[in-house]
Amino acid sequence: MDGVKRAPALVRQDAAPPRFLPPESPLPMPQQALRGAQSPGAQVRCAGAGEPAASSSPPALLPLRRAVIFGATIAMTAAAGFQMYLVLEVGGLTVLEGIVLALFIVLFGWIAFSCASALAGFILELGGPGRDLGIDPAGPPPVIVSRNALLLPTYNEDPRRVMARLQAIYESVAETGQGDQFDFFVLSDSTNADIWVAEEAAYLELLHRTGSERIFYRHRADNTGRKAGNIAEWVGRFGGRYEHMIVLDADSLMTGDAVLRLIGALERHADVALIQTLPVIVNGTTLFARLQQFAGRLYGPSIARGIAWWHGTEGNYWGHNAAIRVAAFASHAGLPTLSGRKPFGGHILSHDFVEAALMRRAGWRIQMAPSLAGSYEETPPTLADYTARDRRWCQGNLQHLGVLPARGLHWVSRLHLITGIASYLTAPLWVAMLLVGLLISLEAQFIRPDYFPPGFSLFPNWPAQDPVRAAWVFAATMGILILPKILAYVAMLMRSATRRAFGGAIRALAGVAVEIVISGVIAPVMMVSQSRAVADVLLGRDSGWQVQRREAGILPMMDSLRRFGVHSAIGVALAVSAYAVSLPLFLWMTPVTLGLVLAVPIASLTVSERIGGRLRRLLLTPEDRDVPRVVRRANELHGDWRADEAAEAIAALARDSRLREAHRAMLAAPMRVRRRGEVNVDLAIARAKLDTVETCAEAVAVLTPKEKAAALADAASLERLLSLAAGDS
Repeated sequence: MDGVKRAPALVRQDAAPPRFLPPESPLPMPQQALRGAQSPGAQVRCAGAGEPAASSSPPALLPLRRAVIFGATIAMTAAAGFQMYLVLEVGGLTVLEGIVLALFIVLFGWIAFSCASALAGFILELGGPGRDLGIDPAGPPPVIVSRNALLLPTYNEDPRRVMARLQAIYESVAETGQGDQFDFFVLSDSTNADIWVAEEAAYLELLHRTGSERIFYRHRADNTGRKAGNIAEWVGRFGGRYEHMIVLDADSLMTGDAVLRLIGALERHADVALIQTLPVIVNGTTLFARLQQFAGRLYGPSIARGIAWWHGTEGNYWGHNAAIRVAAFASHAGLPTLSGRKPFGGHILSHDFVEAALMRRAGWRIQMAPSLAGSYEETPPTLADYTARDRRWCQGNLQHLGVLPARGLHWVSRLHLITGIASYLTAPLWVAMLLVGLLISLEAQFIRPDYFPPGFSLFPNWPAQDPVRAAWVFAATMGILILPKILAYVAMLMRSATRRAFGGAIRALAGVAVEIVISGVIAPVMMVSQSRAVADVLLGRDSGWQVQRREAGILPMMDSLRRFGVHSAIGVALAVSAYAVSLPLFLWMTPVTLGLVLAVPIASLTVSERIGGRLRRLLLTPEDRDVPRVVRRANELHGDWRADEAAEAIAALARDSRLREAHRAMLAAPMRVRRRGEVNVDLAIARAKLDTVETCAEAVAVLTPKEKAAALADAASLERLLSLAAGDS
């Protein structure tokens, strides 16, 4: 591509070894206290909370914006709650009916809150593109004067895909003519030895392809703290060299133009610590991914602009595709270890919300740029993959119960934490309301009512509800759920270019209908899955940190049955109970029971790329019609990548001398200093086993995955393995 420095496809074996890491420039990142005083660090007060650090100021009338959102939420909830009360109190409010009313008010308030934000976003969308933090998408990109880093953390991902994405981002940044202001880091936490060595091979391939001296690779053998610990380790070793960093995910893509505009905004606004973009989902091929991509692209902009409108300077962080001021992050975002045992104690899994809250506590502004184009990501390809990731997110968000009481947090930051917690607790609340409502129906059908309770009464006590009003309340609830989607569709119609990009008004409307129907069928499955996840956390079961699958595959029926068989059993039980009461109740509950009963085949269908391809014409997005250049380039690079991630690590090192020398050179990097008496158990066992084998094949057979990784990270054990491999050959 034009303007990008390239190396020849083949590099001489006697060429100088590449520099895998820049000189270290340590930057302290103290662990923050949640209960006591803040750790010392650079203090910059946000405008409105003292003297501003720059000429920037909070959004106009921010308190009024928040009053509008909360006022609308309270008004809608109060009206719906009163109508529900009128439904239930016809014959006097029983205990069970009181429980239903309380649950209804809480849950309706939850969806009303989201609807109010979406309504605000809809109005903003009608006004045209936003200019977040003064970013003008139509104007020329800013000239960058600061030193910056792009960080791509990875954990047991496909190395070819990771490096292909990074090369696409690198080339896009280089094409802006300002590539010299940026360094690129692959921060590996991979624990699978074969993937780790394949990463090194793919990294060398990346250096060959680009000829760059600004792309670096670091593997961390001890992945303490997961992704948060990965970033913190980089800050502690190299953060002093850079003013800003852009944090990505393994499935992230960003254009050079978006990178420049984000960094330019940080340079202009000295009191802003973090700018979060709205990533657009791309590359969806399965049915589930197509639904996610269509919904995120059509509904996401309105919702994001709405929450950014009232979040203001107290925005949130989603963990990736965001630009961060390194000094602010280092001084105030060092995460503490929560007290107690897992799953509530230990390292914080959902680190991003907490990091944003801690930086805001110190006075830094946290803002969103939802209108900025050029930020992309992918989504789990199947319902099974999504629920597996959601299980980890559930534990991470429930851990925030231990962060909520932290001293000095802004009330909006606490609200972000509460919102994350509630997003999972609402699932068991929906289940509870459903079950209590069913109990009321069963009680009315099978338990003889006491029309004349003890004591004097002129009139009998009739157990009854108002069915007509109940139908209207149900319709209003469904309307509040669907209204944000309809508003987003209307906003899309108002912009001719966007309307054409979605395939026109009729096709987009058909896509909305398909998305609503299929998502409605999937929703009960997610409700039960999230309820199980909450129950597991409350019972003390740790979710761990599973590898995220990015590509479509096959979900065998037995695997689907194992994961979703309970959902189907619950659906059958609910359907039978409803039918035992009456046929109308059975039909009324069909939207819930149908999705649960069919959970197993639905999960299998979400894997289908054939169905996803057929629905592509309806679930069309602008990125399908005109694939962004950086996305197209990443896909092309992945298709012709030479690195083989499936090769066994020891054999790959023995076969490739350049890879072997590079691996040795990377092991020379400083390792975590162990405390006196601390022993690396995996390495100790690996060394003992290596003393008992005579061939490399025997070594591979007896070493566990953890022991193999520990041996490859130890210079002496590595040489022993290589000598065994040489003897085998």
